[in-house]
Amino acid sequence: MKHFVTHSISAMAACLLVTDMAVAQNPPARPPAQPTTQPAPQPGGRGGGGRGGMRVMSLTSPAFTDGGVIPLKHAQAGHDVSPPLSWTGAPDSTRSFVLIVHDADAAIGDGTDDLLHWMVWNIPGTATSLAEGIKQGSETPTMRQISGTGPNYRGPAAPSTGPVHHYVFELYALDATVNVAAVGQSAALTRAAVMDAMRTHIRGKAVLVGLYRRPAP
Repeated sequence: MKHFVTHSISAMAACLLVTDMAVAQNPPARPPAQPTTQPAPQPGGRGGGGRGGMRVMSLTSPAFTDGGVIPLKHAQAGHDVSPPLSWTGAPDSTRSFVLIVHDADAAIGDGTDDLLHWMVWNIPGTATSLAEGIKQGSETPTMRQISGTGPNYRGPAAPSTGPVHHYVFELYALDATVNVAAVGQSAALTRAAVMDAMRTHIRGKAVLVGLYRRPAP
């Protein structure tokens, strides 16, 4: 009987040893780690205002696709005609739109700004498009516009000897109108004044990028 008990205890010890070795070599799978990053806050909201984030809208043109080449007709070397634009996805709170067209590859001043080709503000909040060839003039019955050279659209003009430039069309949906005059100060100061006035009123944004470089002579 003593021999049987001793043999049983030895067998149990051996089983426990084998089990411990197996666990050490094959530890139980741990649940996947949870991400530590938090969702990025939505831009455009007012501090403490609780008025919601910025909606992503869609901006397109039948003249060129996003990331496509802007036709000569809409460039300085062509007829300098503003391209047709249309958009969708504006929030219900929209009262006006602001369109800013700039050359992201043409730094000016101290390098913190770039070349403004067109800025249109107080586009009616019910609008869903801008027709081709907006006429020159600092003010229309409903809108105001400027560029780096005057109260009109100024097409792209990247030199043929350099790289292709990226012309960024940014459309902002605002829950207010912008009370900034289109005359009386430089284009850079007007642009800064409009952007400052709209900063806390942005409720949606859309971006369209066109490429351009002058044809080789």
